[in-house]
Amino acid sequence: MQITSKELRQKWISFYEGKGHVDIGAVSLIGDGSTGVMFNVAGMQPLMPYLLGKPHPSGKKRLCNVQGCMRTVDIDSVGDASHFTFFEMMGNWSLGDYFKKEKTAWTFELLTQVFGLDKNRLCVTVFEGNDSVPRDSETAEYLKTLGIAEEHIFYLPKEDNWWELEGTVGTPCGPDNEWFYPLDGAKENPVFPDDYVEIGNDVYMQYKKTAAGYEPLQNKNVDTGFGFDRMLLFLNGLSDGYKTDLFLPVIQKLEVLSGKRYDEGGAAQRAMRIIADHTRTTVLLIGDEQGILPSNTGSGYILRRIMRRAIRYCKSLGISSDAMLSVAKIFIENVYDEAFPNLKQKETYILEEIAKEAERFESTLAQGMKEFEKCVNGLERKNAFMASDPNYRRETVIGGKQAFRLYDTYGFPLELTQELAEEKGLTVDVAGFNEAFKEHQEKSRVLPTGQFKGGLESHSERATAYHTATHLLNAALKQVLSPECNQKGSNITDERMRFDFNFPRPMTPEEIAAVEKLVNEKIAEDLPVVYREMSLEEARAERFVGVFDNKYGDVVKTYSIGEFSKEMCGGPHAERTGALGKFRIVKEQSSSSGIRRIKAVLE
Repeated sequence: MQITSKELRQKWISFYEGKGHVDIGAVSLIGDGSTGVMFNVAGMQPLMPYLLGKPHPSGKKRLCNVQGCMRTVDIDSVGDASHFTFFEMMGNWSLGDYFKKEKTAWTFELLTQVFGLDKNRLCVTVFEGNDSVPRDSETAEYLKTLGIAEEHIFYLPKEDNWWELEGTVGTPCGPDNEWFYPLDGAKENPVFPDDYVEIGNDVYMQYKKTAAGYEPLQNKNVDTGFGFDRMLLFLNGLSDGYKTDLFLPVIQKLEVLSGKRYDEGGAAQRAMRIIADHTRTTVLLIGDEQGILPSNTGSGYILRRIMRRAIRYCKSLGISSDAMLSVAKIFIENVYDEAFPNLKQKETYILEEIAKEAERFESTLAQGMKEFEKCVNGLERKNAFMASDPNYRRETVIGGKQAFRLYDTYGFPLELTQELAEEKGLTVDVAGFNEAFKEHQEKSRVLPTGQFKGGLESHSERATAYHTATHLLNAALKQVLSPECNQKGSNITDERMRFDFNFPRPMTPEEIAAVEKLVNEKIAEDLPVVYREMSLEEARAERFVGVFDNKYGDVVKTYSIGEFSKEMCGGPHAERTGALGKFRIVKEQSSSSGIRRIKAVLE
């Protein structure tokens, strides 16, 4: 069948709403800290607390959505027909409600009646059992009842058809069944698994992992995951992910801009794929509800890496980096206008940030490429000079200090240098790069974000007062400048505070004065600083701000200063704002690209 991306989303949600599920929508691409990862990498990841037993805020036990995900491990693979950094997962869940009988029937109904697949060509794998847990014959019997031929049901071992969190005791786990269909629907006698593609899976969390093995759970959950991009590709009979309507208008735009044809293959095709994928992910990360900006640390570094990779491939295609803006507009206004309406609301902001990063990188790209070629030419000259020595082994490694110079002076992410080196048949001394980076940090006395608890170098009474003031400053910046402002780092001594935050331009004198005034007003009100411990989900529901999400566990410490400031934080705090003294901003300056720095004192 032929189906558009918008139709596929609608069909998935409508089908499960018809089975009593509530559409919970998609959450942020940015990880909330509960799983220790930077981005949401799976559709079920945000649901983990509820699969582990906590009631869902909706009060419902049947849930469904289409969730955006991002996997950074695929960045270097992008350029072929099937790898993407951003993708979506179609999911539905039962939290202790229905189980195998209903789920197998609904998946079968969806695939055969909604998507029109031939039931006689479906193949399903189930858990074969082992010494700890019996074979999942129950699921197999339900599949047979639905009309799946016995010879199309395959029993596979734990590594294929079992889900659990590695190394964790006391958490739900269980078998899954995976659904397959011939990749070439016209082939008469396809052979499993060679001619088949996995189109989705249903996980049955019916056991609890214990130190001794597994025991049955009283409340059993279902976790279903179907890859949206893969299903769209499959249902349209395509083998190239960049020919679905998610990418086709973008590819067509790049053809017009470059004068090259995508279907001619080769370097131009690979460049178009990389530009399309990386620009899409850029748009979704900047436009996310917890949107990030390119920087040299954390998630901002990943964003910078993919943006600069896209810019370089624009150059290789013979077009300017303005192409990213044209491509971004297509994603915002046409492709994701319904699925991610927040992108349209933030369109101007997104495009401005892309343009700024492109301008920053373009100003040094040509010089950086010259520097890279110097590194390569130096190796070639050395190898040519030593070629007559029978004991000499050809040098193929770009030095760590050279790679760091490309990073520090010309803005080349390490991975970009590695990719350029690979194209020349070379490698990069990563250990040497890391050592050079460390030396640079020590010389500059730059403190990595979050190195000290709350950014404090000591926990003296004065440092504690400064730390409390950072909460007031953070809230004031959000109120005066933009709700998009977030703390990106701090360093506090007994004499002063240094506070980094994302903002695209220098503050005006009027804005600095307004922030200063607002902080001092809250100090004068002598507000109590209220401490509470709560779950991460409760903190987020009550709109507590999380500065460095990946450091939080299941239970978080929160501090409220009236209704003015609400933050998750682990550092020490004053009991009342009246103890802080007068707040004065000494300096406001650039810290790094897209990051501003305020230095302030309490008098």
